Amino acid sequence: MTMDPAHGTIDGNDADQRDVQKNNFAEMGGNSQPHQEPRRVNNDPRAKQQKGNQPRRDRRDVHGWVVLDKPIGMTSTQAVAVLKRLFNAKRAGHAGTLDPLASGGLPIALGEATKTVPFVMDGRKRYQFTVCWGEERDTDDIEGRVTATSDQRPTREAILALLPRFTGVIEQIPPRYSAIKVQGERAYDLARDGEVVELAPRPVEIHHLTLVNQPDNNRAVFEAECGKGTYVRALARDMGRILGTYGHICALRRTLVGPFGENDMIPLDQLEALCDRAASGEGSLADALLPVETALDDIPALAVTRADAARLHRGQAVLLRGRDAPTCSGTVYVTVAGRLLALAEVGNGEIIPKRVFNLTGLTASTGRNERN
Repeated sequence: MTMDPAHGTIDGNDADQRDVQKNNFAEMGGNSQPHQEPRRVNNDPRAKQQKGNQPRRDRRDVHGWVVLDKPIGMTSTQAVAVLKRLFNAKRAGHAGTLDPLASGGLPIALGEATKTVPFVMDGRKRYQFTVCWGEERDTDDIEGRVTATSDQRPTREAILALLPRFTGVIEQIPPRYSAIKVQGERAYDLARDGEVVELAPRPVEIHHLTLVNQPDNNRAVFEAECGKGTYVRALARDMGRILGTYGHICALRRTLVGPFGENDMIPLDQLEALCDRAASGEGSLADALLPVETALDDIPALAVTRADAARLHRGQAVLLRGRDAPTCSGTVYVTVAGRLLALAEVGNGEIIPKRVFNLTGLTASTGRNERN
């Protein structure tokens, strides 16, 4: 099994936000659970006319985040299409690809939330993954071709002694099957064409790496929390080599993406049930949304008056006056009467709007502004 490349990290820095075909595996390992057929999204425009010539519903403005607990067997692109259909939303996009054969958190931005995607993608990610010892594979995941084998298996003590070497800022050589560009070509395309791909090492930061469990001599379960650009598949490969055996990823679940953790995730079947209830008037789709500003948890908030808000909304700078003027500088998100207005830069005595939000339409329920 393989992972699609993601923007950024365990997603790679040069990876784009597209799902790629099998064996691209740029966002960490595979998954040993049984394969499930992915939901298929029919992009044929003729399909609009094949269901009794029913007219297409007009898309609506929906603004907020849905953190899907993505099931195994669904691509990130398919997940976005499903949510866009369920909410009948005009715009949607995800904040970091998750492979079809991996499960866990896939933050999906709807409407104006798409303007905050970079803040999520630059955040930390946490993964729980299983390494299978004894084999190294060309894709560093379970579906690659076996390139080396060993009868040796690491002890728990040996694994624990190794972990500090993979914590902090380390030099890491990305997998050959990754979305990194080599002379304008994706590395995974060159590798599939049989070319020898040599990628330069680069610094990545691993904040935590722990051994969670060792079910048997052939497998070890780890948890990693890392920054942008880290490849978990490369961790499995490198640990296996140093331990005197070989290794590859055989299971993966993402449990944290930026500000979004497991408490924010909603399984697809629950989301579909909520949509059915909303359609019958028994609930609201707003209950599934997190506010747009949830993605901006690490950024200071700055409240302004309605008069200043009107200027910022028109894209005009606002001067900071008086002794009560804020002393912060840099990027802030601006609110008026408790409502998100803009992303702005504060400096040289003024607020300069960079991205203005127009939150007209369906937004998160009031209760969802207070997160657990």
